[in-house]
Amino acid sequence: MIAAYCSNCKTVELGDLSQANTLPDDVMWIDMIEPTREEELYLEKALGIEVPTRDDLKDIEPSARLYVENDAVFMTASLVWKAETDAPTLTDIAFILVGKRLITIRYALPKSFALFIAALHRVPAQCRNGAALLSKLFETIIDRTAEILEISVARIDILSMHVFGDRARKVRRPSNYLEEKLRDIAGHHRLVSKVRDSLASMSRLMTFFYNVPAVQQDRETRELCKTVSRDIQSLNEHASFIAGNITFLLDASLGLINIEQNSIIKIFSIASVVFLPPTLVASIYGMNFEFMPELHFAHGYPISLGLMVISAIIPFFFFRWKGWL
Repeated sequence: MIAAYCSNCKTVELGDLSQANTLPDDVMWIDMIEPTREEELYLEKALGIEVPTRDDLKDIEPSARLYVENDAVFMTASLVWKAETDAPTLTDIAFILVGKRLITIRYALPKSFALFIAALHRVPAQCRNGAALLSKLFETIIDRTAEILEISVARIDILSMHVFGDRARKVRRPSNYLEEKLRDIAGHHRLVSKVRDSLASMSRLMTFFYNVPAVQQDRETRELCKTVSRDIQSLNEHASFIAGNITFLLDASLGLINIEQNSIIKIFSIASVVFLPPTLVASIYGMNFEFMPELHFAHGYPISLGLMVISAIIPFFFFRWKGWL
């Protein structure tokens, strides 16, 4: 699908692609969403460039993601997609500057694009050219990334309260409660990792984009690029801080699981020690020797039971006195 926007922010109908050879003069942005081969050939013929394919966007080599060819600037960045779901992922998006036009090629629907399209009418008329629009699109992308991190921080705070619990309310938790929280921690770690990868990709792209002649010739666009670059740096630091908190939460959860397991093992260990003396008494008087004087006692049975009870009570109170129970 091809969505085209003209200088007055109206959507342009491109008509039959098989018959078109040129683009309307007032088209300033062409947004290609999962383009077909026919649509790619149309743009190649209309703009005189080679449109990157889906496989080309996956190339991780810097020379294949940031380059200039036939006076057209090609840039590829990885953006976070499906951040609100349990399976966030990265999607590669191409940004191409051809003259005063901007072309974007994407195979996903990041929310940042929808936000930018909704606010496109607020872009000043003098800024409605390829380089200026792209700089504002990057600003929207970084703003959306900051929003993702803010949402992640709020969810991690809630998760932290669930892990450590409320000290005032001593509510017994299910046995697999912390194990389930480990899965939530892994999900947050996955999201923050994707955000950091996206920010690294955007940082490299902004360095390249800043040196594009169309950016250097426009002071406002140049200043906006500097602002976006500073925002990327600050978000990188914030993402590292969040990653550190997630690591702490992971270590704390594993530590709490070990403490609970050790408490269970301690109970079994103390129980075995408490019942060891009674077992010893029962074993002694369970022996089948012929000459055992106690076997002829009239009160031998209750005496042996009393010895077993006393031998169990003494270790129990000893452990309580030591603070082991």
